Amino acid sequence: MTSPAIVSVHGLWMTGLESIVLRHRLIADGFDVHQFHYQSISESPGTVVDRLCAQVVELAAARTVHLLGHSLGGLLVLRVLRAHADLPVCRSVLLGSPVNGSRSARAFRDLPGAAWFMGGVAEDELLDPRERRWTGPGEIGVIAGTSSVGLGRMIGNLPEPNDGTVSVEETRLSGATDHCELPVSHMGLLLSSEVCERAASFFRSGRFS
Repeated sequence: MTSPAIVSVHGLWMTGLESIVLRHRLIADGFDVHQFHYQSISESPGTVVDRLCAQVVELAAARTVHLLGHSLGGLLVLRVLRAHADLPVCRSVLLGSPVNGSRSARAFRDLPGAAWFMGGVAEDELLDPRERRWTGPGEIGVIAGTSSVGLGRMIGNLPEPNDGTVSVEETRLSGATDHCELPVSHMGLLLSSEVCERAASFFRSGRFS
């Protein structure tokens, strides 16, 4: 029997190497994990979505496909699911994704010269303080961190609780199947064994526990 595939989508200024521990744990748990890489500053949002969609379609020809997005990567997951309602994705997990906009990103943008480092994807997905709602057919679970360690808390005046970059309230997605909070930081979401266990549980059953 072919193992279910997970496509992992990294966040702003990242490459995917940051999630290597999480990916290896999911592989050991029986999943076939693929890293989707994009240029978060220089690549256009439309191009990123089209490439992610193509990778999902290719993998789905032979197996079940799930999506895993960290931070901005989770917003790209939502974007591709909204843009392609018939995309064959079974379940998706968002890790520390500011689905309601990012206070830290807006504070960073306002620093002298910082706007150049944002890129089109971040401008589209992070800077608008909107409330997203999920109404699609696929199941979506959200994991939020509550360990306030990170640069975001210094520049973004984040409300508690937060993961040092994103507040828990910023991660709440109306219409999501499940939501849980764990005592980890924004980057710790990629290193925590409990995060991996909860994500694997959701991919298998649609629940974190």
